[in-house]
Amino acid sequence: MRKLVVMGVAGCGKSSLGLTLAQALGTPYIEGDSYHADESIAKMRAGIPLTDADRQGWLERLSAALAGAEHGGVLACSALKRSYRDQLRAASPGLRFVYLDISRELSLQRVAARSAEHLFPVSLVSSQFAALEAPDDEEGVVTVAAATSLDQQLAQVLAWLKGGG
Repeated sequence: MRKLVVMGVAGCGKSSLGLTLAQALGTPYIEGDSYHADESIAKMRAGIPLTDADRQGWLERLSAALAGAEHGGVLACSALKRSYRDQLRAASPGLRFVYLDISRELSLQRVAARSAEHLFPVSLVSSQFAALEAPDDEEGVVTVAAATSLDQQLAQVLAWLKGGG
């Protein structure tokens, strides 16, 4: 029963890799954005960065979803701060993280290219980088370059998992 979080700032490809990874592992996929409160979605669409208080209920819902994934699962969510990751870990001991590392420039480019219906505007990219506490010194984390192809990302994560990641 493997549980993973694919994390990183906006535009890094969390949803794409998360869904592909869940399919490859034969586990459920959990889209973190679908767990945001309506108020938080409205704030983001208005270009207002979320606060820790805004994210608390979201993290509680994500923690419950992971804890309830009896046969494993892959969650795509930003998990920008260590405290957020620790909250998710507390709900699912042994949780592993895939950190999609992306440059600010590529993130801006990708978010700008999204459809107008997406809940996250390009104006919020800087706030994501400001909040990011990269998981460089944390156990159970693999860092993957977001600029590489989806196939390369998947191969790297699967090799990491096979090696005991």
